[in-house]
Amino acid sequence: MSYTYKYPHPAVTVDAVVFGFDEADLKLLLVRRRIDPFKGEWALPGGFVRLNENLEEAIRRELLEETGITELYLEQLYTFGEPDRDPRERVISVAYYALVNLSLYPVAAASDATEVAWFPVAELPEVAFDHERIVETGLARLKAKVRYEPIGFELLPRKFTLGDLQRLYETVLEQPLDKRNFRKKILGTNLLQALKEYQQDVAHRAAQYYQFNRERYEQLRKRGFNFEL
Repeated sequence: MSYTYKYPHPAVTVDAVVFGFDEADLKLLLVRRRIDPFKGEWALPGGFVRLNENLEEAIRRELLEETGITELYLEQLYTFGEPDRDPRERVISVAYYALVNLSLYPVAAASDATEVAWFPVAELPEVAFDHERIVETGLARLKAKVRYEPIGFELLPRKFTLGDLQRLYETVLEQPLDKRNFRKKILGTNLLQALKEYQQDVAHRAAQYYQFNRERYEQLRKRGFNFEL
């Protein structure tokens, strides 16, 4: 059975605000567009949703095609639907934000991207469409959520020092944190597992390594645990 509709249908796209951390800067992943509109300009990875896939399948496919990234922390962010946001046609975009460990995810341009690169969030180039607004929304979500849910660990290597962890939070929140209070709160959550490993070949006192205990977090979350920093 076929149907005809009184109203024209808008197209639907997905876009991803992908954050990474390299021990000094919070970074954002951008692709240089291969096709019009905005050919040659930087943009968020993303594209049109196919008829046979759901939204998350679409954004994961686009990330794989444009950047080579597969497994990552991904969460739906917001829907952007201004009538003139895309010069081609009426397009609604469902945006996601993602967190990755830079050391684990080498990127490679493919599909409709000619180049893929990480940029410090504080030094972003001009971006196509309304992607500047999408980035701002993603950054605001990250800053808010990192305080009450331990998503920051997604940006770190498997093992890290307490100093590494504090630098991450200070970078994301854009403010200094008291070392003593930060460590007391973090260790008090019982979410870190101390390893029998220490830094090697450092000029200062070697710091101990830790890892995030995800199993412990899931157990606590089911009981109503709320991570607060």
